[in-house]
Amino acid sequence: MANKLQKVDHAALKANQLTIITLSILAFVLNQPWLAAFVAAVMGIGSLLKVPGFLPFYQQVLKPTGLLKPDVLDDNPEPHRFAQIIGFVVLGAGAWLLFGGVASAGWALVWLVIGLAALNAFGGFCVGCAMYYWLVRLKIPGFSKQPPAGVLPGMKPKAS
Repeated sequence: MANKLQKVDHAALKANQLTIITLSILAFVLNQPWLAAFVAAVMGIGSLLKVPGFLPFYQQVLKPTGLLKPDVLDDNPEPHRFAQIIGFVVLGAGAWLLFGGVASAGWALVWLVIGLAALNAFGGFCVGCAMYYWLVRLKIPGFSKQPPAGVLPGMKPKAS
């Protein structure tokens, strides 16, 4: 079966990652678990809506001001959605631990999300996307898309 790629704006994904990183670091520096919970909630809502959680910030602030220019590539949106769900679960668990008084474990999970978002934003490698493609290889139901031709699973596709 052919893998039909869609147009995916990687600038919107990057804006999402940079916002997650910034707000999560701010939550840690200010010791504000509610801010980590807020970021997790936005990621969860984005997952339900099948869009990057902080898409409105990209569309209404970053894109119009030219701070980030569209970077539309042929790609699969499903692995990016899956990555956001994983981030939501991990960050949500971190916030839950923080509110439960287990600060070291909670902040460790927050920093895990920060690190993975930074790897994606600055290194072009999406661990959640790679996990999605590994689940495809294991023939797990619901996971069916193959990476774009010539692209290592999890890596950002090149512009054609």
